[in-house]
Amino acid sequence: MEEPLKAIEYIQKNSREYAQAKAQRVFIENSLKSVKSELIGESDAKTFGDREAEAYAHPKYKLQLQGLAEAVETEEYLRYMLEAAKLKIEIWKTNQFTVRTEMKLGL
Repeated sequence: MEEPLKAIEYIQKNSREYAQAKAQRVFIENSLKSVKSELIGESDAKTFGDREAEAYAHPKYKLQLQGLAEAVETEEYLRYMLEAAKLKIEIWKTNQFTVRTEMKLGL
């Protein structure tokens, strides 16, 4: 019975961290749009396509992309760890069902 309790405790302890990581990722994704818009507005290029290309190549935009990559990595790691904890609970439940079934059958 100790294994599922540990898994539940892990989920309880880490679900807020996952939520914060997801919020950070969403914030950075939306900030990326703002950064792009600001850089396009600052550009002296004549066509929109040239201004957009300049914005994508700008170090400020690339820095924001790096932040997004890190945020996604953190979010995904936490998500999979929470999923692993849930799977431990499911495995325990399945094992308990098997034990009960074997007891009923006298195995």
